Amino acid sequence: MAPLAPSKLKSTLKSKKVSSQASAVTSASVKSISRRAVVTGSKRKASAAALEPESMEEQSEEVEGDDKEAHIQGFSTDDDSSDDDGDEVPELPGVDITSLPTIAKDDLTVKRRLDQARKEPVQDRGVLFLGQIPHGFYEDQMRAYFSQFGNVTRLRLSRNKKTGKPKHYGFIEFDSASVAQIVSETMDNYLLMGNILQCKVIPKEQVHPELWVGANRRWRTIPRDRIFRVQHNKPRTDDQRKRVERKLLKKQEDRQAKIRAAGIDYDIGTAGYRPTTVIT
Repeated sequence: MAPLAPSKLKSTLKSKKVSSQASAVTSASVKSISRRAVVTGSKRKASAAALEPESMEEQSEEVEGDDKEAHIQGFSTDDDSSDDDGDEVPELPGVDITSLPTIAKDDLTVKRRLDQARKEPVQDRGVLFLGQIPHGFYEDQMRAYFSQFGNVTRLRLSRNKKTGKPKHYGFIEFDSASVAQIVSETMDNYLLMGNILQCKVIPKEQVHPELWVGANRRWRTIPRDRIFRVQHNKPRTDDQRKRVERKLLKKQEDRQAKIRAAGIDYDIGTAGYRPTTVIT
């Protein structure tokens, strides 16, 4: 084989050097990209771990995304607002508790922990926050379901003051703080009637003194339309009638003066108080 000319030898060495540099740059870029991806993933994990919910009530009212709806197709959703001040709707009957799956009786580990917690001396009571409570899971159903874990001392389901509709969150108190902790670990993020139940322990120092106002009471719908009708149609005294007549006549005189000031020749007439019959 004949030796290469000096010019060809230089070009060959240059091409080899360039190709080696390119491969080095490529490997370095791949390493930097992989290192950057690892750092980014770790940062995302750290930021996700550092994020905490601002409040339990805000976390309970978050709307589930499309992924959640895709996993639980066929279940009822809670898109309707419970805080709307519309007409009162009679409350639907609650669900049958016997049709719901039990936790404490089926899971041997949970049952063993509950038995051990019941044997310990009771010092403080445990308070739990329940979020994303499904429709039909009302006070009676909540008490009957959570009684399988332990003794439920107080229970309160938040409702709209005007319509009485549930707001899908509530509070429950057990006679033992250790039992409440086990219930929180067992029932948090548990799929119940198509809703992912949120169950968090509220520390003793964060329990509001008026949290249990109205607890352990069964809600009864207030017939506000009947109350307003009776209040409106109640019989008036003579003084009340005269006061209403004076106010009505003054309004009509002012209206008649405005019509005349506009150059319109029209008499709207006078009106008086007409007693109405009481409708019961």
